[in-house]
Amino acid sequence: MIFDPSSKKLLLIAVPCSLESRELSFEVAAEVARLSVKFSGELTAVFKGSFDKANRTSIKSPRGTGMELGLKILSDVKAQFHLPVTTDVHESYQCNPVAEVCDVLQIPAFLCRQTDLLVAAAKTGKTVNVKKGQFLSPYDMRHVVSKLREANAKEIWQSERGSTFGYGNLVADMRSIAIMSENKTPVIMDATHSVQLPGANNGVSGGDRRFVPILAKSAIAAGADGLFIETHPNPEKALSDAATQLPLERLEELVVSCLKIKRALD
Repeated sequence: MIFDPSSKKLLLIAVPCSLESRELSFEVAAEVARLSVKFSGELTAVFKGSFDKANRTSIKSPRGTGMELGLKILSDVKAQFHLPVTTDVHESYQCNPVAEVCDVLQIPAFLCRQTDLLVAAAKTGKTVNVKKGQFLSPYDMRHVVSKLREANAKEIWQSERGSTFGYGNLVADMRSIAIMSENKTPVIMDATHSVQLPGANNGVSGGDRRFVPILAKSAIAAGADGLFIETHPNPEKALSDAATQLPLERLEELVVSCLKIKRALD
């Protein structure tokens, strides 16, 4: 088991979004590992990076390193910084090779109802983190979790990442945390994707990172077990999600705030 919710720890999945390079991945992973050690009694940290951003708004947008190089970077991060690692899988055939490296397989929001993908991820025996689709009610996540359980998933996490609201916008409803918790799995708040303005920036997703700390702290207060935070040393130059990533230098500040809230609840 990667994360035990009865431990009362905060689960943190920290991400540079795309695995842009080995150097960038190591820079982010070093900070995540430092926080993992500093707050070892209160924090379970996981490093995540995508080798393929397969759902970009535009076909011209950069997609990432590809699976072979991406898995090599993730393997090196795991060995160097002693962190569990995760990445997205978009097709069933990717699950087994990804599971050879990664501790957690992540199902992207747009694919959360894809039965074959869910089953293939579950059968690897690795933890499966499934994002709630922007088009899906939190009540309907019980069917997604049921598919994973039927396929004997070893450990299941659910992630909230906002819901489609009108044109080019998302809304994060904190009731989702309680509703998804009824499925008896850890619930994670994806506080950076939830502030996206999908496709609203001339062919790429826009967003407003000012609201990331508000959503993160609100979710912990609402009972979320963890946070998914995209973070980058220079967000404006990120190859994807440039408008929503949290500056790496602000990650500790946010973690500290959320730990304070979690302590108050406990």
